[in-house]
Amino acid sequence: MTINHQARKRFGQNFLVDQQIISQIVSAVGPKPEDNLIEIGPGMAAITEHLVELCPSMSVLELDRDLVEFLDEKFSQYPNFTIHSGDALKTDFAEFYQGNELRLVGNLPYNISTPLLFHLLSVRHMIKDMHFMLQREVVDRLGAAPGTKAYGRLSVMIQYHCRVMPLIPVPPESFRPAPKVQSAVVRLKPHKTMPCVAEDELLLSKIVAQSFQMRRKTLRNCLKPYAEHLTTVSEVIDMGRRPEQLSVKDFVTLSNHINQSIHASETVIK
Repeated sequence: MTINHQARKRFGQNFLVDQQIISQIVSAVGPKPEDNLIEIGPGMAAITEHLVELCPSMSVLELDRDLVEFLDEKFSQYPNFTIHSGDALKTDFAEFYQGNELRLVGNLPYNISTPLLFHLLSVRHMIKDMHFMLQREVVDRLGAAPGTKAYGRLSVMIQYHCRVMPLIPVPPESFRPAPKVQSAVVRLKPHKTMPCVAEDELLLSKIVAQSFQMRRKTLRNCLKPYAEHLTTVSEVIDMGRRPEQLSVKDFVTLSNHINQSIHASETVIK
């Protein structure tokens, strides 16, 4: 089946057409028939048509209703191929779980990639792995090391939850229409055993976000809202350092120290 579909800017659509890149992505994913495979934003099914041959029971999530109709007809010969029409940012991915870990694949619209990644972290314990096409700059930030320009909130929070493996660089000419940026495919594997454990993950997230709001200032200045809980933190973290100089483990240590101080002060008040 063919369809004359114009890429829609409001959906951030850039359709992958490079067969060599498509082959590399499918090979990297390595789908198996028993996988709980979900593709986010299949679009014109350039990757889907290869994935479904290896995993006929896969699911896809598509926002564009015109493409939902196209996909429904194109894959009608696969009785266990399931199409879900909806917005990935509003989708409860836990509903896909059913005791079988999720394997997520997608050429993600660049305008929603970061909020979608944070949304998916809420169900990370149900996810086996994720293979996403993202803007190259975002992939660089995901895997950035402390002390580098790309290192920031996204780096810390994703690396806290996942192992980050950049895989395939993808040039603009691999898409129609061609975006104005470089792209890349990355593999994210949620940790089964956490390298370091935050006592309060919400507090960790808040501290990391607060720290990188003023990344050029010292931690002492960045974390003034937590000043009363920082009196002894210098015993474990140098508060004269800038946020970008701290490793993920350092942020967890800082968060746990503040968490313990908060609970200790609450106990005293009681």
